[in-house]
Amino acid sequence: MALRFVQVNINASDPSRLGRFWADALGWEVTNDTSYEVNLEPAGFAYPEPSALVIDLVPVDDPKTVKNRVHLDLASHSPEHYARTVRRLEGLGATRIDIGQGERSWTVLADPEGNEFCVLEPRDSYKDTGPIAAVAIDCADPAAQARFWSEATDWEVQDVEEDGARLRSSAGVGPYVEFIPVPDAKAVKNRVHFDLRPYPGDDQAAEADRLRALGAKDVNVGQKDEPWIVLADPEDNEFCILTAK
Repeated sequence: MALRFVQVNINASDPSRLGRFWADALGWEVTNDTSYEVNLEPAGFAYPEPSALVIDLVPVDDPKTVKNRVHLDLASHSPEHYARTVRRLEGLGATRIDIGQGERSWTVLADPEGNEFCVLEPRDSYKDTGPIAAVAIDCADPAAQARFWSEATDWEVQDVEEDGARLRSSAGVGPYVEFIPVPDAKAVKNRVHFDLRPYPGDDQAAEADRLRALGAKDVNVGQKDEPWIVLADPEDNEFCILTAK
C-alpha cells in the first residue's frame, strides 16, 4: 500500500487569474476553469503520473497574511535561461521580494497573490524535472519529515543533509519534494498543500488509517461532506487523500 503525490493545491482569491499566471509561467495548459477549481497540466499529460505534479487552484475568502511554508522552486537550464526566466516572470506579473534570503544564487519572487516562489540557478540535479524543480516545505526536522513522507508515499529519500532533505518519485522522474529547516513555527493553515491518491484498487480509508499510524492527524479546515480526507503531517502541514484513480 502506498499513496502517490499527484497535485499541488493552491488557495487563491481569484483562481482563474492566478491560474492563468501559473499556466503561462510553467508553459502548461488550463484544463479546467470553473467556479470551484482551476486545473493546470502540461500539454499531453496523462493524469496521474509522476513526471509532473499538476496544480489545482481553489477559491478561498481569507487573504494571505504570512509567508507560505510551502512554495515552488522553478528550474533553469543555463545562465541565459535563468535570466530570461526571471525577466519573463516579472513581465507576467511576478515581483521580487525579500524574505530575509540575503545574497543567494537564486531569485525569490512572488506571484500576483503574494505566494513566494524561487527561480533556481542551473543545477544538474534539476535538469530533467520539468519546469518545477521542487516543492519546498519549511520544517523543524527535515530528516523526520522525509521519513514520514517516504513511508506515506511511494517516493524515495534521495539525501538527508544539514541544510535539508528531499524525496523523489521511485520512477526517478518529475520534481523533488524538499524539506528545508527554518526556526519559525507554523502559525496558520497552509495556503499550499499536497493532494495524494491511492493506487487503483487500494482503499482510501485504509490508507488514511495507515498514515495516522505513522503520525498523521485529522484536521478540520472547514471541509464538509467531501469525498477526500483531510489530515496533517507530524509538523501540522495539511494534506488531502483523494479517492483512488
